[in-house]
Amino acid sequence: MALPAITPYPMPSADELPANRVDWKVDPSRAVLLVHDLQNYFLSAYDRTASPVPELLANVAELKKAADRLGVPVVHTAQPGGQSPAERGLQQDFWGPGLPDDAHAAAIAPEIGPAPADTVLTKWKYSGFVRTDLLERLREQGRDQLVITGVYAHIGVLMTACDAWMQDIQAFVVADAVADFSADDHAMALRWAAGKCAMVTTTKATLDTRTPPPTPTPTPTPTAAAPRQI
Repeated sequence: MALPAITPYPMPSADELPANRVDWKVDPSRAVLLVHDLQNYFLSAYDRTASPVPELLANVAELKKAADRLGVPVVHTAQPGGQSPAERGLQQDFWGPGLPDDAHAAAIAPEIGPAPADTVLTKWKYSGFVRTDLLERLREQGRDQLVITGVYAHIGVLMTACDAWMQDIQAFVVADAVADFSADDHAMALRWAAGKCAMVTTTKATLDTRTPPPTPTPTPTPTAAAPRQI
């Protein structure tokens, strides 16, 4: 089975998101930003000029800028082209041969392409943790939050979020920085994540990592001196 031709659909808005079971907050000192499989091959299933792709790429770009500013590591996953049947394993049965042996198809979208300081992991299965050293990197850097963006929401994004949960890593699925086969698939992925393994959030909420200023202590009102007794 090849990738489907994906009909444009609107990116979900903040008021359409499911209720979360947790109230985690992204902490730049604990987080890693994951850009999941945003390769030309996977984006080729969409009309790149129509929603949700422009919003997807713009929001991921904004999150990458913020990560750079705040010192948050950025990790990209990318599947290799020209995989053998043995390398594909059961993915061959479900999706066929996968990426062609073509540099453009395998390249990460230029709008969010890796910066020199970013890490690119070769990815083989749905989850970004399988047959990679993503978990080891998180542990070595003392980070226990994973902010997940990319495609496709109900497949690799969701499986990666679930794997993070099973390693006691807080996963944040950024609802308007992921995309899927359809609006229904996108919504299903967000519902499952919010109910089972992750905090579903938005780009705007993720970018708002400011700590509220302390409440000022009221200055006591001076008391008038009592009149002297004569």
